Amino acid sequence: MTNIGIMVCGHGSRDEDAVTEFQSVADGIRARLPQYDVDSGFLEFATPIIRERLEALRERGNKRIIAIPGMLFAAGHVKNDLPSVINTYAAQHPELDITYGRDLGMDMKLIRAAGDRVREAMEAAGDHVSPEETLLVVVGRGASDPDANSNISKVCRLLWEGLGFGWAEVAYSGVTFPLVEPGLRHAAKLGYKRIIVFPYFLFTGILVRRIYHYADVVAADHPEIEFVKASYLNDHPLVLDAFADRVNEALEGANNMNCLNCKYREQVLGFEVEVGLPQESHHHHVEGIGTGKISDEDFDPTAHVHQGHDHGHDHDHEHSHEHSHDHHHDGDHDHAHHPYPHADHPLGPRSMVKK
Repeated sequence: MTNIGIMVCGHGSRDEDAVTEFQSVADGIRARLPQYDVDSGFLEFATPIIRERLEALRERGNKRIIAIPGMLFAAGHVKNDLPSVINTYAAQHPELDITYGRDLGMDMKLIRAAGDRVREAMEAAGDHVSPEETLLVVVGRGASDPDANSNISKVCRLLWEGLGFGWAEVAYSGVTFPLVEPGLRHAAKLGYKRIIVFPYFLFTGILVRRIYHYADVVAADHPEIEFVKASYLNDHPLVLDAFADRVNEALEGANNMNCLNCKYREQVLGFEVEVGLPQESHHHHVEGIGTGKISDEDFDPTAHVHQGHDHGHDHDHEHSHEHSHDHHHDGDHDHAHHPYPHADHPLGPRSMVKK
C-alpha cells in the first residue's frame, strides 16, 4: 500500500439506512482502489465525522490525502462546506498534501446507471405500457445553486431521449421549484398512461421516502394512470467506477471541476449578488450528532419548519432558506444564509412536508 490516503466525504443523515448505504459505497470504492488507504466520514449528523477520519489517515502514515465528495453535484456542500472542513484541517497540518477532488457531476457512467434503475422499474411494471405512452419524472435534490439544478434537466433529457419516453419532466425535493407534488400533478395532466418517478439520488433517506410518498398521493387521485417508483442510484457498479475515476483524476492532476456557471464566480441570472461570497461551512453544529431508524410513523415532518428551513434537520440537504437570517440551535453560534431569490415561488422552494 502507498502512503496515499483517500477520504470519501459523505453528507450524513439521521437515517440509519442512508448511512449504511454510504458505507457500502465507501467499501466498494475501497475494493476498486486496494493500493490506497481508503477511509470515509460525514459532514453532519452521522459519525465518524470527516475531521476524525482525516486524523486517522494521518496517524496511519499517509503523507498525501485525496478528499472526494460523496455527492452528485457541486452545490453548497461541495463548493463551501466540504472545502471549509478540509482546508481548516490542512491549515493545521501543513506537512500533509491534501487534494480536494470534484463531485461526480455529469458523467455518462452515472447516466448509464440511472438508465439501469429506470429500466429495472419498467421491467418490474411489465410491458403492457410502451415507452412512448410513458412519462418520466426525474427528481433532483434541489439546491440554491442554479448550475447544480440545471444538471437535473440534462440528466432528464439524456434519459428521455436515450430510453425513448413519450415525455419527461423535472421536479425537486426542496429549495427550488417545482417541488415533487406540483410537478407530479402537472405531469398527470399530460395524458400519459404511465408515470415513472425516478429520484436521482445516491442514497435513501427521508427525502427519497417523501418522493415516493407524494407519488402515492398523486397516484391516488389519478387511478387512470399507472405510477411506477424507480430506485435511486445507490451502489450501482458504475457509480463506484465513477468515484474511482474522481480519485484517479485528482492523483493525475486532471481534477477539473466545472466552474463555468458557478454563481460564486459568474453573474448567474438572478444570483448576481452572490459573486465573491466567502467560502465557509455552517455544519459544525451538527457534526456527528447521530443517526437512527426513521420511519414514516415516528417522523413528524411538520415540526419546527419556518422560512423554508427545516430546523429539525431531517434532510440529506441543501439548506432551504427563504430569507437570510441568523438562527440558533443548541449552541451560541450564528450563521447567515444568503436569500434565495425565488423564495415565494408558488411551486416551491420549501422542502417537501409529508401530509
